[in-house]
Amino acid sequence: MLIIAGLLAATGHVAAQSCTLSVTPMIFNPIDVTANAQVDATATATVTCSGLPLQLVGVCIDLGPGSGGATDATSRFMVNGAQQLRYGLYSTGMTPWGSSTWAGGAANPVGFNITLSLGGTGSRSEIITGRVYGGQPTAAPLAYASTFTGLEARIRYGLLSFLLGCNLLTNSQTTTFTVTANVPPTCRVTTNLLEFGSAGILGSARDVASNLTPTCTNGTAYQVGLDGGLAGATNPAQRRMAKGTEFVTYGLYRDAGRTLPFGSTPGVDTLVGTGTGLAQAVAIHGRVPPQTTPSPGLYADTVVATVVY
Repeated sequence: MLIIAGLLAATGHVAAQSCTLSVTPMIFNPIDVTANAQVDATATATVTCSGLPLQLVGVCIDLGPGSGGATDATSRFMVNGAQQLRYGLYSTGMTPWGSSTWAGGAANPVGFNITLSLGGTGSRSEIITGRVYGGQPTAAPLAYASTFTGLEARIRYGLLSFLLGCNLLTNSQTTTFTVTANVPPTCRVTTNLLEFGSAGILGSARDVASNLTPTCTNGTAYQVGLDGGLAGATNPAQRRMAKGTEFVTYGLYRDAGRTLPFGSTPGVDTLVGTGTGLAQAVAIHGRVPPQTTPSPGLYADTVVATVVY
């Protein structure tokens, strides 16, 4: 009878062995998708176990596709309605992180052993690295999210080494965490040199063209304005290229017929457009009208382009 009691007591201690999983939220910094660059973020998965002193506890962490869906572990999606933002989840060394119960994930769970202390407790933390990929410039400026809960964020554990296989670890525990990213409205503009070339006498109009290129997130309304140059011209058709105190008058226009001045007054003489996420090249039309010819030399001006969105 005493031996039976001893066995029952030992069995009771083994049953008390347990583990829990917690995962911090994964929050990406605001992402400029038009930059076409990958952006990384991290979360921390922590497993805490208790049981008999010096027990070896095998643990496997499964991460499924998430509520946003996925095609595999490297192609998960955060969503906002029908809009998607593609990302992947990785363990140390950028190894794709999957689940034994998700065959389509084409990636394994992360496994390890925890040896409990003399006090019967132990824990281990693993970094989860998330990567939002470049090459998604047309993603809409929205807040995106995916939630992991239930079988999609769980541990399996038991008194066997994880090296023997995750499916042999018969105990499980789940948690919930979210992956979120914000794509804010973003715009930038690039310009090119506008060069009128050489002229001996400014007796007739000289017309040339160049371009500027706004790049704005998909669906973002914008206006591009050009200031009055170094002379601070208030009339877009009366800018000045200068050499010392001498100058050559010129104008910048939004149309090839040089009838729509290109200035900086919103809604009056600015370029109006809507972003697609891609670069949108737009022509700038320049004209040097007939005028008194100043002394020979190089005449130049600097015009600042500003995009408002």
